[in-house]
Amino acid sequence: MHRDFENKVALVTGGSRGIGRAIALELGKRGATVVISYAGNEAAATETVKLLADVGAKCKALRFDVADTEACSQAVDGVVKEFGRLDVLVNNAGVAIDGLLMRFKDEDWDKTLDTNLKGAFALMRAVARPMMKQKGGAVVNVSSIVGEMGNGGQAAYAASKAGLLGLTKAVAKELSSRNIRVNAVTPGFIDTDMTQSIPAEMKEKMLGQIPLSRLGSAEEVAKSVAFLASDAASYITGEVLKVNGGMYM
Repeated sequence: MHRDFENKVALVTGGSRGIGRAIALELGKRGATVVISYAGNEAAATETVKLLADVGAKCKALRFDVADTEACSQAVDGVVKEFGRLDVLVNNAGVAIDGLLMRFKDEDWDKTLDTNLKGAFALMRAVARPMMKQKGGAVVNVSSIVGEMGNGGQAAYAASKAGLLGLTKAVAKELSSRNIRVNAVTPGFIDTDMTQSIPAEMKEKMLGQIPLSRLGSAEEVAKSVAFLASDAASYITGEVLKVNGGMYM
C-alpha cells in the first residue's frame, strides 16, 4: 500500500467503531500517526488502537465529547504538543436521534446540533492555527446523504448534516490562502451497526433506490476520505464527494 501519509498526524473523531474506525485504519495503513477520539465506548476505542498497532501504525485514543468546545481545543493542543504537528482532521463523530417533528424534544435537537455541527466547527477553529503555522493541512467533514436529500423523521440529523456542508464551504474559502483544504463526504446507506438494525423489509426498499443495488462499506467511505485528505487531492477544496452508490445524484 502506498504510504502517502508517512510523517503525518491525523485526528479522527468518533474513531472507535464503524466508519470512524475504518478511516483511522485506512490512514494508519498509509503511514499516518492516528489519534482517535471517542465519547464513551472505551472497549471499542481500545480495540481500534490494537487494530492500528497490528498494521504497524502509531495510535492514541482520547476520550472527550466533541460538543464540549473547550475539550476540543484542549485535545488539539495536546495532539500538537505531543506529536509536533497536526496534518489531517476528520470530523466523523456524530449522533442520530430520530423522531417526528411534532414530538421532537428541544434537548434532542440541541444534542444533535451540538455534536454534529458545533463539534466540527470547534475542532476546525482549534486546528486552524497549528495548520496555518505549518503552512498546510486538510480537513474532511463526514456529512450524510440525508443532509442533501432530507429524510422524514430525521429533521435534526438532516439539518446538522446540511449545516456541515455550508460550514465546509465557508471554511474552505476562509482557509484556502493558507494552503488548508476543507472538503466533505456524504455517505449513503453504509453497512454499519447503525444500518444493521433496520428491518429487512425497509432495507429491501432502500436497496431498490440505489443504482448499485447494495449498501456501501465503511472501507469505501474511508478510501474516499483518505483521498480528499491526501496530496492526490491537492487542488480540491470546498468539494462534497457523494459516496452513495448513485442513490442521490
